[in-house]
Formats: sequence, C-alpha cells, structure tokens
Amino acid sequence: MIPELFAGLCDDAAVFPPGLAPLPDALTAHDTYKKAWYTGLVGPLVLAAPALDALGDLLGPRETPLAVAVTLPGGPAQLPGVLAAAETLPVDLRALEIAVPEGMGPDELLEAVSAANAPVYVEIPRDERCLPLLRALAGTGHRAKFRTGGVRADLYPGEAELASAIRAAAEAGVPFKATAGLHHALRNTDPETGFEQHGFLNLLLAAGDPGCAETLLAERDGAVVAAAVRELDPDVRARFTSFGTCSISDPLTELAALGLLPRGEA
Repeated sequence: MIPELFAGLCDDAAVFPPGLAPLPDALTAHDTYKKAWYTGLVGPLVLAAPALDALGDLLGPRETPLAVAVTLPGGPAQLPGVLAAAETLPVDLRALEIAVPEGMGPDELLEAVSAANAPVYVEIPRDERCLPLLRALAGTGHRAKFRTGGVRADLYPGEAELASAIRAAAEAGVPFKATAGLHHALRNTDPETGFEQHGFLNLLLAAGDPGCAETLLAERDGAVVAAAVRELDPDVRARFTSFGTCSISDPLTELAALGLLPRGEA
C-alpha cells in the first residue's frame, strides 16, 4: 500500500524530456504501472495537446478510461481543440496545464480558461507576472504549476526564488504542482551536467512549512529529510498536489531507499 502522503504524487511524464518515450511505449508502461502494487503512487499520464491526435488509434477499446493530464504550451487558444478531442476519446481528463502567452494579463487568462471542465494548472512565469498571477488564482479553484528545471542550468530556479513562489502560493491558498528537473528525492548536484537540482521531497517539506522553505529546499541529508517527511501531515498534499517525472521507477526506488516505502516491494 502507498501511504496517503504519497498517493498520486508522481504524474507520468514519460513522453517529455529527458525520457522522450515514444507514445506507444509510454502507454504500455503506464498500463503496467496501473496494475502494479505501487499504482497508488502514480497519477495521470501527461501528454502535450498535439498527442491527443494519435491516441485514438493507440488506445482501442478499454475497460477503464485512460487518466490523462494535457499540457497546452500554446496557451488557452488550444483549449477548445483539447476539450473537443477529449470528448471523442476513452480518456479521463484529470487536469489541464496551460502556459500563459506573453502579454496576456491575469483577468484575460481567467476568462480564457473559464470553459475548462477539468482542474486548470496555470504555468507561472519566472518574472514579474508571478505574484499577480498567483494572487489572481486565489479563490478561483485553479492551481499553479512551477517549472523546477530543464535542459539548461538557468532553467533551474534557485532555492530563494522557488521558496518565494511556494510562500506566495501558500499565502494565496493556491495549490501547486511542479515539473521538470525533479529527478531525485533529495536536493543534489547532477554529476554529468553539474546542474543544481531540487528534490521532490524537499518541495514536499517546503509546502508543509513555507516559512522555512528556503532552508528545506537546500537540505541534502537523506536521513534528515526522511525524518521530517515522516512527521508531515498528509494534508500537505492539498498544497503540493504532484510532480511530473519521466521515470516512475526512480522515485519509487528512492522512497524505498529512504525507508519511506517498503524496500522489499520496490
């Protein structure tokens, strides 16, 4: 059994970098996860809007609709097409992750996503639009999406920047998810690239105590992090809903190594 604290924590982003799994392979693997003992850890399969065009031929008849989260990198203009495509497919649309076009203000964005029939995660830009957007999302039922890494070092926000965003989201009462660069449970330096990478457990701790977020994001000691995670109330997941990962086996294995999941089953 997966503890309540980790339920649905890992959104399956296998088709995105650095994994870049072909869609047929990602579908097969996702179906395998949903039959495994650790299925409770796994959230929806994350796909970019254009991938919906290929799903019809790949899915075929299904007993259970495929749970998906769809990213809209082109912004709200892609929303009508995504909603129409989802209506024709055997999918359960769990979330929409929408980028904010340059020049689009908070009010215009909220109006543009008003037709959404699934939870909307607004990708928060790392610029002066961050705080106004988070404040505008307060009380709307919409959520935030923070990018925590990428293929270049500059795409990784520092601890202070990410901590500030987490505090702002908490103050606004806006839940958030995270995506990109969360390859490990703990804060680390990637040995191949030298990139300073955030740990997904560090984010979980920061969501639980936003006032100490910067310190918690910087902690690299596995024993310290694991001990603090054991003390977390599962209600923290109302703040930090999930993170996208191109590997399900890696977080599963690392949680087991930290004693947070049974070693024998991972």
